[in-house]
Amino acid sequence: MTIRLPGVGGELRTYVPRTEPLALTAGAPFTSRTVFSAAHVVADPYADTTPDSPAAVDWDATLAFRRHLWSHGLGVAEAMDTAQRGMGLDWAGAAELIRRSAAEAKAVGGRIACGVGTDQIAGGTPAEVRAAYEEQLALVEESGAQAILMASRALAAAASGPEDYLEVYGHLLRQATEPVILHWLGPMFDPALAGYWGSSDLDAATATFLEVIAADPDKVDGIKISLLDAQREVELRRRLPQGVRCYTGDDFNYPELIAGDEKGFSHALLGIFDPLGPLAAQAVRVLDTGDVKGFRELLDPTVDLSRHLFRPPTRFYKTGVVFLAWLAGHQDHFTMVGGLQSARSLPHVAKAYELADGLGLFPKPELAEARMKTLLSLYGVDQ
Repeated sequence: MTIRLPGVGGELRTYVPRTEPLALTAGAPFTSRTVFSAAHVVADPYADTTPDSPAAVDWDATLAFRRHLWSHGLGVAEAMDTAQRGMGLDWAGAAELIRRSAAEAKAVGGRIACGVGTDQIAGGTPAEVRAAYEEQLALVEESGAQAILMASRALAAAASGPEDYLEVYGHLLRQATEPVILHWLGPMFDPALAGYWGSSDLDAATATFLEVIAADPDKVDGIKISLLDAQREVELRRRLPQGVRCYTGDDFNYPELIAGDEKGFSHALLGIFDPLGPLAAQAVRVLDTGDVKGFRELLDPTVDLSRHLFRPPTRFYKTGVVFLAWLAGHQDHFTMVGGLQSARSLPHVAKAYELADGLGLFPKPELAEARMKTLLSLYGVDQ
């Protein structure tokens, strides 16, 4: 059987789908790396909403997807960018997501870390930003989850220089009851975060970031770097205090960063591990045996798909992630909170289907093919 897929120039090409998926099964917990998947939320397709109204979430499907990730040994990074924080999911929705997911994690024994931000305020002084962080940190800690201190749009707008970052983050680290993960999200993911840590010069910003960590390293479990710059991540992780982990958020270069070198390696907290979850888990288990070559042979072929999903405008990668979850059968529809299913073109999602199918990611290739053909027919592409 074949399927006709549209290209960027409007031409149609014939693709022959796989008939058998890659054999991927659940397995033991990882021993060599700590790995989180930043998970997406599933919208309620029957809710009468608009793009600017509060998100309507299908809680059953959302939690079922998290159980899928936990079953493969992955941790869940909850209420992060992949869950559309600031792009459809407001703080009220994120708070409910954190409560529900943390309770589910406790029930099934899954690892969970949750995003702490300031999205309940649109702006304010550094003191008001700090108070917003405190409110969210308290909720995450009360839920029993680990906290991830996310980059704040409000702080980026309010800060007059590095000293404001040092004061706000220093206070939060002193207040945290357990070690947290610090998250540096680059402007390619969110343009409002340009100049974070008080400078648009990345060397100067890195110096401030390291100063925050050095002031209270016992309160920092690790750092998540999402700058899509592999060399900068390697240089930064070599400068971390003993015991502070580097969690790669580089969806372009993750295989080499996780594999590491003679001086160290990165753990992982990645949006691409939402669609790649079972395959990524299998690769890490191979790495647990010391087989770096086998790990790379499994994970390197996935980079083309990841780079495609995260191509500029990178912040719209979430559309491809949810699209693949629909094709894989993790949800019954291709609908997103905020109407973000329209953020990528038909040729873009068609290429995503082709790349994911080629990797054997779909548990039921015939279901993925049928759903892809349904979408194509809605756009007037005859088969």
